[in-house]
Amino acid sequence: MRRAESPQGKWRQVAPFLTASLVIAADQLSKAWVRSYPEGYSIYQLGFLELRRIQNTGAAFGLFQGQGLALSIIALAGIVVILFLVLSYHRRFPLLAALPTRIALGLILGGAVGNLIDRLSLGYVTDFIDFHLWPAFNVADSSTTVGAIIIAYCLIRLATAPKA
Repeated sequence: MRRAESPQGKWRQVAPFLTASLVIAADQLSKAWVRSYPEGYSIYQLGFLELRRIQNTGAAFGLFQGQGLALSIIALAGIVVILFLVLSYHRRFPLLAALPTRIALGLILGGAVGNLIDRLSLGYVTDFIDFHLWPAFNVADSSTTVGAIIIAYCLIRLATAPKA
């Protein structure tokens, strides 16, 4: 007989996909807005923050320019790994079953899919948040970074937790 799943357990199951869907929507809507301006156009500037349309054919920090196919393959592999972790391994590893980790995986998944959509449909990724101290980035990049930080935090807490 199958055990009834608690509402919290059901939330854990959909959290990564809901999070990824929200990230993809926010990413694609913001990029569509930015693409309504010409390449290089400064949309808004306040101090060191500038919203400016940039076409990035490389990876983060402008590395590997013109390597769209390789970067797309890497993104697809990453998406498959995340989906595998979310769908299969959460029962084996308690860390993957925790809600913060599942949300973090959703952030990373949404970021990877958001940038992959750009690469496949446009041949480049639209970046627009520019602090001039750091390479320009977008919503997908931000969500991937925040997701990685959350996972790192969870791993550190797990490693430093008293052993039972």
